Amino acid sequence: MAPVLDPTWQNPYAPSTGERHHNRRVVRRFAFKRRLPQTVVVGAVALALIAGVVVVPWLPALGVVVALVYAWDLRRVIASYSRRGQSLGGSLLGQFSPGGDAAERVRLVTVLDRLAATFGVDGVSAFIVTDPGYNAALVPSGSSFSLLVTSSLMQDFDLIELEGVVAHCLARQRLGLVDRESLAAVISLSDEQRQTLAGVGQTYRADEVAAASIRYPLGLAGALRKCAGQTLTEDSFFRSSTYAQWRWVFFNQWSDRRAVDLGDLDDVELRARALEEW
Repeated sequence: MAPVLDPTWQNPYAPSTGERHHNRRVVRRFAFKRRLPQTVVVGAVALALIAGVVVVPWLPALGVVVALVYAWDLRRVIASYSRRGQSLGGSLLGQFSPGGDAAERVRLVTVLDRLAATFGVDGVSAFIVTDPGYNAALVPSGSSFSLLVTSSLMQDFDLIELEGVVAHCLARQRLGLVDRESLAAVISLSDEQRQTLAGVGQTYRADEVAAASIRYPLGLAGALRKCAGQTLTEDSFFRSSTYAQWRWVFFNQWSDRRAVDLGDLDDVELRARALEEW
C-alpha cells in the first residue's frame, strides 16, 4: 500500500490556530467573569420585566431594551480588556534608563529583523535598557510592540543565545500570549490570580516554539542557563515590587527566585534542562 499523508497532522512545535484562539479566549472569559455579578442582576431584572406582561403590557418591551443595551455594553467592556495592556510598553520603558552602545543596538535590531520575518510578527521596536539582570520582554505599545532587552544580557550573551531570547519573546506573540500576560501585569489581582491569567507553564511552551523555529535549542538553553546562574544585585529592577507585579511578561519570570523549583515549568533551570535533553 502506498504511504498516505495524514491531512489532520499538525506539527506539535508550531503554534496552532486553536492554541492562539484559546489564549485570546482566556482574556474574554476573564472579562466576562469580572462582570458576571452585574450580568446576573441585569438578566434577572430583564426577565422580571418580560414577565410583567400580565401587569403592564409594555413592560416586556422595556425588558428587551434593557437586555439589548446591557449586551452591547458587556460586549464593549469585554473587548476593552484586550486593550488594557497596550500602554505597558511605555510604562515598562519608564522604569529603565537607555543602555547599550551603537554596535549592540545594531546587533539586536539585526537579530530582531530576521526573526520577526520568521515568526510573522511585525511592528516591533527594539530597546536596550540598563540593568544588571539578564532579562527581556515583548510588550504592547499601542497597536505595535516594544522589545526590551537588558544591557547586561546584550553584553554577556553570545549571538546564538541572544537569538534564542528574541525568538522566545516573538514566540509568545505567535502563541497569542502577549495580551493575557500584559493584562495580568496591569490589572489589580492577587499573585495567584495573575499567574493563572498569564498562564502557568506558558514560557516552557514558548521555548519549544522558539527552539523549533531557530533549529538550535542549545542556544536558548545556554541563555536560560546563564539566567539560572545569575545572582541579582539589590539595585536591579528585577528585585522590585513592580517587577513582582509585571513578572509574567518577562523572559525570566522568576529572576528574583533564590532556589530552583523543578516542579515549576516556568523555572529557568528546568527550562534549560528540557532544551538540553531535546
